[in-house]
Amino acid sequence: MDIRIITVGGTIDKVYFDDLSQYEVGESLVNTFFDRARVGFTFVVEPLLRKDSLKLTGEDRRLILNAVQASPENHIVITHGTDTMVDTGKELVNIPNKVIVLTGAMQPARFQDSDAMFNLGTAVAAAQMSSPGVYIAMNGLVLPVAEARKNRDLGRFEKAL
Repeated sequence: MDIRIITVGGTIDKVYFDDLSQYEVGESLVNTFFDRARVGFTFVVEPLLRKDSLKLTGEDRRLILNAVQASPENHIVITHGTDTMVDTGKELVNIPNKVIVLTGAMQPARFQDSDAMFNLGTAVAAAQMSSPGVYIAMNGLVLPVAEARKNRDLGRFEKAL
């Protein structure tokens, strides 16, 4: 199965610069993760943006939409910042015949205690097993985008009430 991974930034790709005491979005570690895991599927990584999701614009979301529509693969995983992941997902719901799974991390992938690898693995599994539609894969859950929400107080995603 071919899976396209579109990277748009967010905490999953953030790098901490100690001398500056700040985070910046850096290069994605998806290829590194998949090499380490010796994945048994073919994939293409498309680095599209390097932005914090709070800084994504309508133009950025159109760029994401166009990339998904233009993809020859029907199984898409998008690594994205958690703050506006649901908003972007809702912009993609009218794309037919594709399984689109958004995922990210609460801690940068470069951190030892990051949830990034777990969430990415969950997203890849969801992309292979789900019916066409748009999903959020975070914290061990795979939810249709309309049913997902970030609970900032608990630092995790959950089913919207």
